[in-house]
Amino acid sequence: MNFPFYIAGRYLRSKSTNNAINIINRISSVGIVVGSMALFVVLSVFSGLRDFSLSFSNDFDPDLKVGPKSGKSFLVSTDQEQKLHQIQGIDHQTKIIEERVLFVFDGKEQVAYLKGVDSIFSKVNDITKIIYQGDWLEPNTSQVVIGNGTSQKLSLGLMDFNHPFEVYVPKPGTGTIERPEDAFNQFTLAPVGIYALSEELDDKFVFCELRLAQALLEFKTNQISGIEIKLKPGVDEQTVRASLAKIFPDQIEVKNRAQLNDSLYKMLNTENVAIYLIFTLVIILVLFAFSGSIFMVIIDKQQNLKTLYNLGAEMADLRRIFLLQGTLVCVIGGLFGLLLGSIIVLVQQQFQLIMITPSLAYPVVYSWQNVLVVFATIVSLGFIASWIASSRVSKKLME
Repeated sequence: MNFPFYIAGRYLRSKSTNNAINIINRISSVGIVVGSMALFVVLSVFSGLRDFSLSFSNDFDPDLKVGPKSGKSFLVSTDQEQKLHQIQGIDHQTKIIEERVLFVFDGKEQVAYLKGVDSIFSKVNDITKIIYQGDWLEPNTSQVVIGNGTSQKLSLGLMDFNHPFEVYVPKPGTGTIERPEDAFNQFTLAPVGIYALSEELDDKFVFCELRLAQALLEFKTNQISGIEIKLKPGVDEQTVRASLAKIFPDQIEVKNRAQLNDSLYKMLNTENVAIYLIFTLVIILVLFAFSGSIFMVIIDKQQNLKTLYNLGAEMADLRRIFLLQGTLVCVIGGLFGLLLGSIIVLVQQQFQLIMITPSLAYPVVYSWQNVLVVFATIVSLGFIASWIASSRVSKKLME
């Protein structure tokens, strides 16, 4: 058996004759357990909040979105459309048109995106599950589905025939406009559904039929703003991207869900890193105290160390005793803290004891990645603290 490891194990199990040292060691060990437990719980909570925040965009955004590399629209030829259907990794694809326009109802105005979609759109984005009032629009009609935010700002309900719901779209072209009506294409729409997802998205889009959007914007029949794609399960995204690049060479850019919500992902990741660093700082402070407790054990075992040194033990082996002892305490404390943290997270997942609102439980996610991050943090910082304390073992101490 390794000599330093054997002695470190004995010191770990035995108590000191000095009761104050025993109390300090217990407090340091409890600090490690509580620190690792708290770090794991907090990371699990922020993982839950991250997934909860992204769930809104996940319900709204496609797996991949194809858009023009320059300008607001691009043309899709019949040959390109046929090649799109031949890509093996694509489950469904839908053509869209997006343009920022002006909506008017009963003297109130609201600027939002008019989003023209075809009949396949509901298969790519399960929009129907977020419609809380009315129905999804029918093809080849003037029906629209609006967001809850737009509905509230315009005081607009469904099937309101007393006041027209109008859209004004700037006409393309150049030259002097002599009359205001020559500047816009105007059309009366029929709201048949209201969707509700999040405060940011509820007033962003008004959905209409694709051909209606093309007519309002004076687009050609094969002119669109983008293509939204739903991938088959397990498909390599890069393979599909490469196939799309061959069909539309130097014409398009492709974004996945993370790239479509780049600012949101960056904000959530920054928050996660910031919380990790804050709690790691707390653990560092705990381990400073732990390092001091190891040094007190060294002082307490000074006579034993002199005996071992006189019997021929190397100074490096004596230092390794306390390095291993401190590391073992951190490993055991970290595992016990992770066990307690796992129980808390799993109980919250199963029984939803802590609620944000009466109907919404505080979201938590049990992740093995968080387990590894916490364990690696505790062990690595504990090793450093133990190394600092064990370095105090010197020949001067043996005198």
